[in-house]
Amino acid sequence: MLKLHNTLTGKTEEFEPLEKGKVRFYSCGPTVYDYFHIGNARPFIVFDGLRRYLEFKGYEVEFTQNVTDLDDKIINRAEEEGIEPNALARKYADAYFEDLNRLGVREADNKSRVTEYIPDIIEHVEALVEKGYGYEVDGDVYFRVKEFDEYGKLSGRSVDDLKSGSRVEVDERKEDPLDFALWKSSDPEEPGWDSPWGRGRPGWHIECSVMAQQTLGETIDIHAGGQDLIFPHHENEIAQSEARTGEQFSRYWVHNGLLRYEGDKMSKSLGNFEYARNVLDDFGKETVRYFYFSTHYRKPLNFSEKNLSDAESAVKKVYEFFNTVDEIETQETGGQTPNTEEGKEFSRFIESAESRFVEEVDKDFNTPGGLGVIFDLVNEGNKFREKSSGGDLFLLKKAKDTIRKLASPLGLFQGGGEDTLRGLEEEFLELLLNVRNELRDDQHWELADRIRSELKEIGVVIKDREEGTRWKIDTDKL
Repeated sequence: MLKLHNTLTGKTEEFEPLEKGKVRFYSCGPTVYDYFHIGNARPFIVFDGLRRYLEFKGYEVEFTQNVTDLDDKIINRAEEEGIEPNALARKYADAYFEDLNRLGVREADNKSRVTEYIPDIIEHVEALVEKGYGYEVDGDVYFRVKEFDEYGKLSGRSVDDLKSGSRVEVDERKEDPLDFALWKSSDPEEPGWDSPWGRGRPGWHIECSVMAQQTLGETIDIHAGGQDLIFPHHENEIAQSEARTGEQFSRYWVHNGLLRYEGDKMSKSLGNFEYARNVLDDFGKETVRYFYFSTHYRKPLNFSEKNLSDAESAVKKVYEFFNTVDEIETQETGGQTPNTEEGKEFSRFIESAESRFVEEVDKDFNTPGGLGVIFDLVNEGNKFREKSSGGDLFLLKKAKDTIRKLASPLGLFQGGGEDTLRGLEEEFLELLLNVRNELRDDQHWELADRIRSELKEIGVVIKDREEGTRWKIDTDKL
């Protein structure tokens, strides 16, 4: 039985959806004013994996993710670039879906954009005003936090504690410092829509409530996002959703830990980040996905070249095992029943792998434990290959197929090892790059650049860094 840590209760609970066999799953998406950084990629990858794992266990999953294509950050960035906010949002929304595809993240069933839900948002805000939860001031509409008795139940803090929090926006026009914007008036030069309170646009928090409930229903099973969204974003979602419907908004709240950069939170505002697309250029999607799944999703994770290199080595180890199996398959390997004690023992080990994998991952989506089962199978397979011969070698193909099956919910090890090369080919490439580096040292720039450009033409991308030259395979060229 799958168990998930529910931020709402602070407990790890057995997962039971509202409707048997079906999961309604919402995850917060991006505000599209820039390319997303590698820290933003963590929830995209983690909850893609959770969605896949739920399907692996037999659930029908309906998955919604929003795209915030209207926000103050978009308006400000568009002004800086001298283009219309909607044009900037389209540019970065397209880039977002392109980068998701490169990361192997499946698109949502419902890709909800804020600007497509304006009438629904206005209707929701109107209902809150009618019930006394909302009030208008100079064209802005705020939510009365004091009217919602359970405010603070997600973050686990009292209203008095929350009032002293640094993330509460100060506005003397509000009845209470904790009251938050449901609708914001727009200046004449800013994007806006007609509403009962004048021309304006949605507040940030109301967007997710409306898009989740419009696509999945008043009560959903899982709401996911980063830990930094617990307050105020998710707290406010609960208040404005449940105040209107009187029903529980989400039964399980699942939050991933943050990615840290040399011990600090990774943030564009701090300038300590790497764009996900640049990291993909250097390491490839399987390395990035493995990097995230090798640490439990709720734990903080440190971004570093070494950690990514370690993940890259782990991915290569699996594909090297696959390559060995492929080479053996060209030989005569006998029947399909083990005829040695070693073969029978290895066969039982393979057959137990799926139950061991599920047992591990069911513990609050414990992907490191699941990967441990996979690597146990790789290690046992390598040992079996070294000490066995003859017909029982067919079991290595069975081990490979089992690894592919178990890794499928994580989006790993499904290809032919496109981020790796086989032994001699890799050694030859390293030799060629060493020659190129010597040419550069001797300032033979033209010939060095020619090697780089011709390697790129055949699908090998190289990057010159202070710590040395790196290479990766461009799968689009294969």
